[in-house]
Amino acid sequence: MAKITAGLTTSHVPAIGAAIDLGKTGTDYWRPLFEGYEWTKQWIKEEKPDVIFLVYNDHASAFSMEMIPTFAIGCADSFEPADEGYGPRPVPVVEGHADLAWHIAQEMILDEFDLTIMNKLEVDHGLTVPLSLVYGQPETWPVKVIPLAVNVVQYPPPTGNRCYLFGQSLRRAIESYPEDLNVQVWGTGGMSHQLQGPRAGLINKEFDTAFLDNLTADPELLRKMPHFEYLRESGSEGVEMVMWLIMRGAMGPSIKELYRFYHVPASNTAVGHIVVRPEN
Repeated sequence: MAKITAGLTTSHVPAIGAAIDLGKTGTDYWRPLFEGYEWTKQWIKEEKPDVIFLVYNDHASAFSMEMIPTFAIGCADSFEPADEGYGPRPVPVVEGHADLAWHIAQEMILDEFDLTIMNKLEVDHGLTVPLSLVYGQPETWPVKVIPLAVNVVQYPPPTGNRCYLFGQSLRRAIESYPEDLNVQVWGTGGMSHQLQGPRAGLINKEFDTAFLDNLTADPELLRKMPHFEYLRESGSEGVEMVMWLIMRGAMGPSIKELYRFYHVPASNTAVGHIVVRPEN
């Protein structure tokens, strides 16, 4: 059967993608950030996952105010990079795993999670920047990807508890797939940041650090955290971190932290990154 072997979370700041695409990763400003992902780049070469279930949020590329699904799963064979207003990123087309995606959709809908099934989906920096941070600039991505777009843009986003429960259901769905597959679950977005208003540029290192600690040690606390606390402590866009709880729920009750990295600033955002292994 398929097995979840690891979980990973990372910020997906669009400026990171621009730095990669424009060859600026070695500049004084960007070098410390990219050095923080060198451990993960080596680790992923050893892990060689077959499929990544990648949780991200769309930034008005595939969805708009006309249609905003809470959870949308990509079930296509491939996903083109989206044009976010300045042309698509010069990255490979994302190859999907339609059989596993359809299996997950079936199992989770029967488990009473309402998923929007996307047979066509363009993916933006929310999905491609994490892949670039971990895999660099290959001619083709060396892994198949199942995208899950989560609404954390238009109120109301799902609660942390709902995301955690989603992760638990996801694990059951993946482990019931009959083919032997090495599957990782990635949560992206965050950490603390606010892009507009009087608090634009907000970064709360204390909150971010506590969130990283509790992701491993006390996910029950994070499950109960209300939207208002994300807004107050981590800025208007900090609620993206609920997507990390999908990853955490999919890992099971106990995990081992393998690696952690935290860096400020990247553009006007805090960057967080963690790699974990389920222990049971």
